[in-house]
Amino acid sequence: MVELKLADYKAEKQPDWCPGCGDYGILSALQMALFELKRDPSQTAVFSGIGCSAKTPHYLNVYGVHTLHGRVLPLAQGAKLANPHLTVVAVGGDGDGLGIGAGHFVAAGRRNVDMLYILYDNEVYGLTKGQAGPTLGLWEKTKSLPKPNPQSRLNPLLLAFAAGYTWIGRGYAYDVKGLKELIKEGITHKGLAFLHVLQPCPTYNDLHTKEWFAPRLYKLQEEGYDPHVPEGLPPEELDRKMALFQEKALEWGERIPVGVFWKAEVPTFGERLKAYLPRYPEVYPAQGQTEALDLEGLLKEFAL
Repeated sequence: MVELKLADYKAEKQPDWCPGCGDYGILSALQMALFELKRDPSQTAVFSGIGCSAKTPHYLNVYGVHTLHGRVLPLAQGAKLANPHLTVVAVGGDGDGLGIGAGHFVAAGRRNVDMLYILYDNEVYGLTKGQAGPTLGLWEKTKSLPKPNPQSRLNPLLLAFAAGYTWIGRGYAYDVKGLKELIKEGITHKGLAFLHVLQPCPTYNDLHTKEWFAPRLYKLQEEGYDPHVPEGLPPEELDRKMALFQEKALEWGERIPVGVFWKAEVPTFGERLKAYLPRYPEVYPAQGQTEALDLEGLLKEFAL
């Protein structure tokens, strides 16, 4: 195989986001992560929904699928299950993933498919002129809003934890090197990884700018925080881990943590499928072969 270069992961089409948009940093971090992991572009697929972030696959020299608003996770999961040897990354904005796509966001956590979901969070609907997104705080007013936001902020980290994501992290769009490392860890994690990216929108969000974030961000791992949750952890230790996770996930304002919040060892959905498809993943749907489903076993499993 020809040795890959960073340029091999960059498409010929040039990004056309607004000047200063955090999406540029996320794109660069994703390209660098795939390059450093030496992922074969022909065995890598990036899926997106609708919004500014959804243009990401257009600028990557890998397989890209631009899907429907809020529906990126079911399509990405389907691709990973159909071909378990693919590297699958799903991307989307806070409106795409936590607004119209919130039901799919929760359902994905129950399955633990082996893939990474990156949420670009700028707190507004940037593509449609800056309406309040699901993560904008109560009574906050950006320059694009005629009146303050009357709805409470949704916490992506807590929702991901409650849904069952087995790796949960947060990065910052302007810290490209730090974000690259988080993306690499999310891709290599065995299970469903969720990476929340704080992504300033210089066009519509004048509240949480890069100048606002700069003095507030700190790295969890530099302060000794351990996100690892091994299988079989004693209940009292697990309770302590969950309480500390919640404390850090709720921290917002004068100090905002970034890094890895949670990393649990849980069987993936692909591993669970072996109960019904014994030859999976050696035999998988994208090969064009089918494995007979054990319907009798399924009925026994779910019988009352």
